[in-house]
Amino acid sequence: MSTQTVYRLQDQKSHHSIKRFQEPIPSIDKHEVLIKIHGISLNYRDVAVANGTYPFPVKDQVVPCSDDAGEIVKIGSSIDDLKVGARVVGNFNLNNLYGPLTNWNHGLGAPIDGVLREYIALPRSDVVEIPLDAKLSYTQMAALVCTGTRGVSISGLQLAHAAGATTIVTSSSDEKLKLVQEKYHADHVINYKATPNWSAEVLKPTNGKGVDYILENGGSGTIKQSIDAVAMGGSISIIGFLSQAKQDDMPDVAMLALGKGCIIRGINVGSKQLLEELVRFVAAKEIRPPVEKVFGFGREEVVAAYEYLKKGSHIGKVCISVE
Repeated sequence: MSTQTVYRLQDQKSHHSIKRFQEPIPSIDKHEVLIKIHGISLNYRDVAVANGTYPFPVKDQVVPCSDDAGEIVKIGSSIDDLKVGARVVGNFNLNNLYGPLTNWNHGLGAPIDGVLREYIALPRSDVVEIPLDAKLSYTQMAALVCTGTRGVSISGLQLAHAAGATTIVTSSSDEKLKLVQEKYHADHVINYKATPNWSAEVLKPTNGKGVDYILENGGSGTIKQSIDAVAMGGSISIIGFLSQAKQDDMPDVAMLALGKGCIIRGINVGSKQLLEELVRFVAAKEIRPPVEKVFGFGREEVVAAYEYLKKGSHIGKVCISVE
């Protein structure tokens, strides 16, 4: 077979503009591997790219999605440390092997073509092998790349629990919170809709100290509560922008942060080095990444996967199986 199925966005107005094409399977040079993609994990970023709200560069007619897992089917002549058949994941940003992200020009699924296709050629330097003893499905592997009571938050909860931390999870759904406690072992849960001043609830199990580390996926609309909840000298990692504050309601973040002596840092996506460390940790601790629902690779199912993600009712990752 010399061609493959590839999906491309025809515009940035809606995910309904995704169109299916038949295109050549890419060739590889001596430093690249050809990967048969088996699993794709979606992120809110993919919805933002499709509907024009993603605040960073997006190429025209882009192949969307960034998180994939598959098996190597062809290896470049200069590569001697991987074999055909190896299970691998690709790095999110092809220019970020270690250290902080330096620009937004090399992320899959926006400035460059992504993974919503059957085959992809990647540099060896951007591929991470999954250990043979890791009992993970391809969609679970894909969920590791970009790891609310949604995919990133649950992954963070799993990692924190495996590391021995005491965990607190917030959500607007009591049903989700019950599931998070039962399935993912959250130590404490808070319904932020029933308790708008949820930072005060966070202080209770910490004896008034506050928490050492917060994953903040709301953005400007929830950052004040996070600062109120963090301990003196603690850290807040901003990982999303799901709740935007009106300009008139924008908190004085500088003064609030100064008062707590806390670190507030925007988190993009980790480097290839961090992805390697994550894969080793997940395999060693036998963590099962939280995949909630898997859709097929037909166009109607791909669109349905976007719809499901957009609703925001999921707890784990929303994935696509490329079989």
